Amino acid sequence: MARQLMQRGCDVVLLARGEAGLSRAVAKLDALSRGSVHSAVCDVRDGAAVRDRLAEVADEHGGLDIVIANAGIIQVGPAEALGPDGFREAMESIFNGTVNTAFAALPHLRRSAAGGRLALIGSVGGLLAVPHLLPYSCAKASVAALAEGLRAEEAAYGVTVTGIHPGLMRTGSHLHASFGGDRRREYAWFQPLAGAPFLSMNAERAAERIVTAVQRRRPRVVLTPAAKLGSTAHGVAPVITSRLVSAAGRMLPRDGSHRETAEGAKVAAEEQPPARWLRAVLGVLNERAADRYNQRTGTKGHRW
Repeated sequence: MARQLMQRGCDVVLLARGEAGLSRAVAKLDALSRGSVHSAVCDVRDGAAVRDRLAEVADEHGGLDIVIANAGIIQVGPAEALGPDGFREAMESIFNGTVNTAFAALPHLRRSAAGGRLALIGSVGGLLAVPHLLPYSCAKASVAALAEGLRAEEAAYGVTVTGIHPGLMRTGSHLHASFGGDRRREYAWFQPLAGAPFLSMNAERAAERIVTAVQRRRPRVVLTPAAKLGSTAHGVAPVITSRLVSAAGRMLPRDGSHRETAEGAKVAAEEQPPARWLRAVLGVLNERAADRYNQRTGTKGHRW
């Protein structure tokens, strides 16, 4: 998304909690001839820090026109294994982080001469609850409601809010996901599906669609055919859709007794998940994306 914005002439500032990851991202983007890129360390869970960083950015660059809230984590496993703490962590990072970003940005966006644009990155998981991704789904559902509500309220101030709900994206983020329960088997199904052809979407194509939607002030975007099908089916026939999702859930690992979670990169390296050949074939695009999109090293969890 930063690359897409720069190619359209925007000056971009990246915020993330890991300085090393920011430095690598800036180095990759610096070669672009249009726009400029800068960075600042910020944890979106800290509301005061977000306000301070955005105020500094606005002062340095003469205001803010576009803000995209994209920080998040994902936990994979049965709700029993992830427990209440898993839900609290997801809400703190995904929803509260988005709230902090939105409310820190809105005063600046209201003053934008071009009319401010705010984009909140949700997920199809927030439109249709996904088994073994329940903390993520609950937090993203809150983001979806926030985007719709803020769009209605901010219209009077000339600010548009776009809710973005992607399906599976080939970003390599499975390496930073947290796995609970039967971690080996949870990783074995999530890693290939997250990068499977036809089910997942190329991250660069998704970024182009997202930035175009923000530019055109669209209220809501759902990405990937599978995500569109799932969200539409849930709206038209929620009972049938819920039964189909329940049937799919029965095929997932049931062991929820193991409460300790581990990052995907550690599970892959140390716990030897099954179906190695199948994962290598179906997940090859996602593994390549991990190299391309700065996922092999860096801190756990939040990325903006």
